[in-house]
Amino acid sequence: DAAKRVPGRKRALAVDVLGLVIAVIVLAASTHDNAAGIALLDQVTEHTGGTVEKALVDQGFKNQVAVHGTLLGIDVETVERNPQDKGFVPQPKRWRVEQTFGILILHRRLVRDYEHRPASSASRVYWAMTQVMARRLTGANTPTWRDPQTVSA
Repeated sequence: DAAKRVPGRKRALAVDVLGLVIAVIVLAASTHDNAAGIALLDQVTEHTGGTVEKALVDQGFKNQVAVHGTLLGIDVETVERNPQDKGFVPQPKRWRVEQTFGILILHRRLVRDYEHRPASSASRVYWAMTQVMARRLTGANTPTWRDPQTVSA
């Protein structure tokens, strides 16, 4: 998926209002967004026990995802782009997913596709999110591979 900088793979995330990952699906990049959305809704229902009532999706997901969400008891709403906007404009509430993808790209193993199996690639996303959650809980900022090394005197 060129937008996610991962050749041959398509990552789909379900996040909560804080941007924390609920579910991850990793599929071949040739897979249509509808198949990814349906599999993601199934995984969200499985992980949350059916407590999710509403999901916001972008325009890449079509009516099949909304119909499947209705069968699962989830109200799927498509966040549509304003046709008068030019260039990139963050969509209300939908930008949380893009922000989460941006945070995940800071983790070295997720920049490129080093994993051979989709399940292993999905587990790396969960692994990266545990570091993000730990940082948010403790307020500590651990150095990343992009930070310059600080020399103590």
